[in-house]
Amino acid sequence: MRTATLGPAQRAESLASMAERELDVLVVGAGVVGAGTALDAQTRGLSTGLVEARDWASGTSSRSSKLIHGGLRYLEMLDFALVREALKERGLLLERLAPHLVKPVPFLYPLQHKGWERLYAGSGVAMYDAMSMARGHGRGLPMHRHLTRSHALRVAPCLKKDALVGALQYYDAQMDDARYVTNLVRTAVAYGAKAANRARVTGFLREGERVVGARVQDVEAGGEYEIRAKQVVNATGVWTDDTQAMVGERGQFHVRASKGIHLVVPRDRIHSTTGLILRTEKSVLFVIPWGRHWIVGTTDTDWDLDKAHPAASSADIDYLLEHVNSVLAVPLTRDDVQGVYAGLRPLLAGESDATSKLSREHTVAHPVPGLVVVAGGKYTTYRVMAKDAVDAAVHGLDMRVAECVTEDVPLLGAEGYRALWNARARIAARTGLHVVRVEHLLNRYGAMTEELLELIAGDPSLGEPLAAADDYLRAEIAYAASHEGARHLDDVLTRRTRISIETFDRGARSARDAAQLMAPVLGWDKDQIEREVEHYQKRVEAERESQRQPDDLTADAARLGAPDIVPL
Repeated sequence: MRTATLGPAQRAESLASMAERELDVLVVGAGVVGAGTALDAQTRGLSTGLVEARDWASGTSSRSSKLIHGGLRYLEMLDFALVREALKERGLLLERLAPHLVKPVPFLYPLQHKGWERLYAGSGVAMYDAMSMARGHGRGLPMHRHLTRSHALRVAPCLKKDALVGALQYYDAQMDDARYVTNLVRTAVAYGAKAANRARVTGFLREGERVVGARVQDVEAGGEYEIRAKQVVNATGVWTDDTQAMVGERGQFHVRASKGIHLVVPRDRIHSTTGLILRTEKSVLFVIPWGRHWIVGTTDTDWDLDKAHPAASSADIDYLLEHVNSVLAVPLTRDDVQGVYAGLRPLLAGESDATSKLSREHTVAHPVPGLVVVAGGKYTTYRVMAKDAVDAAVHGLDMRVAECVTEDVPLLGAEGYRALWNARARIAARTGLHVVRVEHLLNRYGAMTEELLELIAGDPSLGEPLAAADDYLRAEIAYAASHEGARHLDDVLTRRTRISIETFDRGARSARDAAQLMAPVLGWDKDQIEREVEHYQKRVEAERESQRQPDDLTADAARLGAPDIVPL
């Protein structure tokens, strides 16, 4: 099928088209659930629109632990249904829907007590594997194994010898969460959906009690659109309560934000061939392989400050370093931290005072006619949440609508990916790129890699690495603006790539080169390039300052010192 291009012209056309005629479904919020909802609705034959106030995945969906997992700790809570559902989704993503984006990852769980702990933890991991295999979606992952202490230390030499008496190793999966959402949006658009980022809902259209659409402000070009729809789906995550307030309805549930922060450190600072999962007094701590880096996370604390830019405080960073260093033979220091990011989990409130015990199951409600609200859940089960949201919307439509088909709809780039992967050496020889570069592109774009190779063929300079961020090619920056809906420098350095957390300078040295690559696509003049670079550098400094602050209040105030919108 054809791929979708999310460039400036397509964005303008989408907004105009959505305002021109009534849609069947308008989805508000383009995180993973909103993007998944748009794809579900469009592939059922419904005319669908998707609007996002900022950038695709700019909230929770770009700031997760990057894991696609069944939720091993939910077995301990006896939440078998949630684990079973998540394991099925994990298998679908690995094998059918997005094999180019979702990859297996091993984890080592150190045992600290002889006898009972191996039996207890081992039976849980065995059940985890069995539930996966029973659904027929576990064949792509190795089974768990029991390791002696000496074997575990060979696999993970970074561990202190006295930190374990043995270990278990099992497999889950991971992805680049923001890239996944961008791909979801493009897939929905390829099937005919209309989508626009930087398009903020300022209110809902009403006819009596019924919601019949939304007023949408074009944050980029100015102006306001009235977009009418037979059903509106509110998929705004931690902003759910704020969005609901626009219709004067709080809804049947309340969404509570829990902050989780992550540290990114260089790969050579932790000597291991496997990820780690460690228990803490509140939750679990992951050390996750991430290219030439490790991601260490996460925390789990209540947050009621700025939702757009949750800040990591010095106390948060110290908490993670203290807990990971409790098992590392060579401890990490602040100087080892390349990047820090903070995200908010949208949890359904009212079940427990402790955020780590709140349900990760989702809820769908129809608070007023014409409006569906979906909230809660976890990244792995986004497709199920989307299905349930569209099912609820369909009840309000006076027409026959097909059942959900997204279980059989691969994301763009999935079809043909494995064949191209097998041919990667020939592709490298044909293009002159190193085979490692070709592998990098295939694991980010799948079969759409050919589109980037065409750009490089037309301008060989695009086959060179980006300044001060040589994991990425210059072509990827131009492609982000022309094909993936990137509107600003921050979109590219933070979400289309991960330069903002993978380099010690947080992307500051790459900013000008990246802005100059985006400029021809987006029509920027020299003054706008300067504004983009200045805005990004102020953002980096505000984040650094927030991470020097002792607590949430002072960290939040420091982070808000940088402007939110780039002036045009």
